[in-house]
Amino acid sequence: MTDMASRATKSESINLRATQRQKALLRRAAEATDHSLTEFILGSAVDHAEQVLADRRWFAASDEQFEEFVRLLDEPLPKTEKFDRLFSRPSRFASDAT
Repeated sequence: MTDMASRATKSESINLRATQRQKALLRRAAEATDHSLTEFILGSAVDHAEQVLADRRWFAASDEQFEEFVRLLDEPLPKTEKFDRLFSRPSRFASDAT
């Protein structure tokens, strides 16, 4: 889970049902990583959700829509402090291996 997400106030509840074996396995893994069961489950689920959503690369567009998309991609962005700060941060989707 990202540092910012872990510091945000948690006001929502997610209820899960699990088998005894699943709960025991999750609890052992949480203990092995020095996390609470909640931290381990939520962190794992959020990491997986980010990977799933980042992998949604396929979309359909007409030829006209695609040409407009490419035109917009090729257009330079205005120079602003916000863009400079944004581009100086590491990508949330970059692999740790790179």
